[in-house]
Amino acid sequence: MSMRWGMTVPLGGVPLADHAAVFTALADAGFTDAWSSEVAGTDAFTPLTLAAAWEPRLRLGTAITPVYTRGPGLLAMTAAALAETAPGRFQFGIGASSPVVAGDWNAADFVKPFARSRDTLRFLRAALAGELVDQEFPTFTVKRFRLERPPAVPPQLLLAALRPQMLHLAAAEADGVILNWLSAADVHTALAEIKDTGPDFDVATRIFVVPTADETYARTIGRRLITSYLTVPAYAVFHRWLGRSEILAPMWQAWESGDRKGALAAIPDSLVDELIVHGPPDQVRTRVQAYADAGVTVPVMALLPTPELERGGFPALTSLIAALGRPA
Repeated sequence: MSMRWGMTVPLGGVPLADHAAVFTALADAGFTDAWSSEVAGTDAFTPLTLAAAWEPRLRLGTAITPVYTRGPGLLAMTAAALAETAPGRFQFGIGASSPVVAGDWNAADFVKPFARSRDTLRFLRAALAGELVDQEFPTFTVKRFRLERPPAVPPQLLLAALRPQMLHLAAAEADGVILNWLSAADVHTALAEIKDTGPDFDVATRIFVVPTADETYARTIGRRLITSYLTVPAYAVFHRWLGRSEILAPMWQAWESGDRKGALAAIPDSLVDELIVHGPPDQVRTRVQAYADAGVTVPVMALLPTPELERGGFPALTSLIAALGRPA
């Protein structure tokens, strides 16, 4: 099995205040990592701060924190505080995010995402090491900033990347890369762009899982996710690069014409089955392991709703966590 085995937190349907039991269940089941996201639910740091305090067995990571929604200094301060709270257990994943998250929801100018990601990565490297940063970067300027509490163990910096230019940047300047929305078979295409990295270079990947034998239910969830994500320009271009132009063209055409039902119907079962891991828990675990076998060092499940969870509540959730955990 992979040496790392992650879960996206917080889990749906469980209040943050009740997550102590979730974190304990994850660690007891053999999960090594808790990774957050930041879209329109919780922020990336609060769930991980709770995990740091409540469950010292878990490693922590953000996948991702957008580079546009906080100023450079605040981004460094927030990461430094979590690194101080969980020394040696925190990996800081950053990325460009999307025009909707950055612009529509956070009033930021989503321009030059590659350059902004590169500049933020370079700024954070210096700032989290405790250096004075007084520099005009191509996409922003920082004047005489130094962290008052630089972490004794600076977090590793991971960069979200989809296509060659960003993958090359991650390989050259980050401590790892974060992949998203690809099948296990696609991993080799992405990793072929990452060369000359050291043995400690991490490859984290978020994997959407629907652990149920109800294929119709799982595919319905999967289709909704695919239309939500793969219509975003960056992901659309990514999947063209992966070779899915033909299979996704009917969905894109229906979506652009405003035919949402038609877009859902245009997605074949085979594509859902490639990109969304579903089936009984043991089958899900085997398919997640396929990502690790392909070169992912930190497979991170993102648990989606199932009929069993809707009926069984928290006891069903803890049983499912145990079933999805890393075997000893």
